[in-house]
Amino acid sequence: MAESYLVTGGAGFIGSHLCDSLVRQGHHVVAIDDLSTGKLENIQHLKPLPNFQFVRETITNLQVLDRLTSQASIVVHLAAAVGVKLIVEDPVHTIETNIMGTEAVLTTANRYGCKVLIASTSEVYGKGVKVPFSEDDDRLMGSTTHSRWAYATSKAVDEFMGLAYHRQFGLPVVIMRFFNTVGPRQTGQYGMVVPRFVQRALRNEPLEVYGDGNQSRCFADVSDVVGAVVKLSQNEQAVGQVFNVGNTEEVSIAELARRVIELTGSQSEIRYLTYDQAYAPGFEDMQRRVPNLEKIKRLIGYNPRYKLDDILRRVIAFERERLEAQQAGGEFVSSF
Repeated sequence: MAESYLVTGGAGFIGSHLCDSLVRQGHHVVAIDDLSTGKLENIQHLKPLPNFQFVRETITNLQVLDRLTSQASIVVHLAAAVGVKLIVEDPVHTIETNIMGTEAVLTTANRYGCKVLIASTSEVYGKGVKVPFSEDDDRLMGSTTHSRWAYATSKAVDEFMGLAYHRQFGLPVVIMRFFNTVGPRQTGQYGMVVPRFVQRALRNEPLEVYGDGNQSRCFADVSDVVGAVVKLSQNEQAVGQVFNVGNTEEVSIAELARRVIELTGSQSEIRYLTYDQAYAPGFEDMQRRVPNLEKIKRLIGYNPRYKLDDILRRVIAFERERLEAQQAGGEFVSSF
């Protein structure tokens, strides 16, 4: 059955791919985005379609948000301040955008009884050392004197608010903790490592690895993540629960840099920077970030299709296409 979806942050990386998937399935989709980090080019191909609408506005414009939510049955809340670089450089924006934005979405959705899916993050596990991370694990946050932890804390507050609205008012809320989602359309502007590495490798520029490079991550393809979001949005048993969404193939950042160089055929070198050089004095990182996916597998049969090298090849193809368009001086129209 066709649903009416409101996607906040709909012109962003994950949001635009989600809109693609929902529109293809015949749902009516409204995307709201203030384009602070999203891009019109991500959704340009959708704008002529009758079951898609784009609204350029911030979600803290309560009058607009109210009107759009009143017409939706499901709200997928992706709008947020993201990226380590942005978080370190603009912590006030991070905290206000995440907490106030989520509060606005929940208050409005509760008025109309919409189901709400809230995008959270693996960052909420903080400096936890119990790997893999499970949804009910205790969390260990760094000191409030380190702004790096503002994002993790703000998203944890988002989760608390969402679950509180569910328990107190019966609002159908689902929490999704994304683990390093990557793919075509992702920007490297705010510190996301895969597009940053690929863009520099295609230009034969040095790939900058922070710390000793032994810190590891698990990267999930955006197509796998979006598929999980759609299924969770349509599963009544997901309501009131928290789910990890990601991949379990672990790789060190140094090895990631080597793979990108190999797959691009680049002449790039790897350059190591301290965290102080890359971000700010006293920056703290997490050594490993691996999700336990048993819960989401049991509920919706989630099983990521894309392996890391496949994901990297997709990003490389997208970024090569973008670079060639820039060098030719033409308009970039992606096939992804």
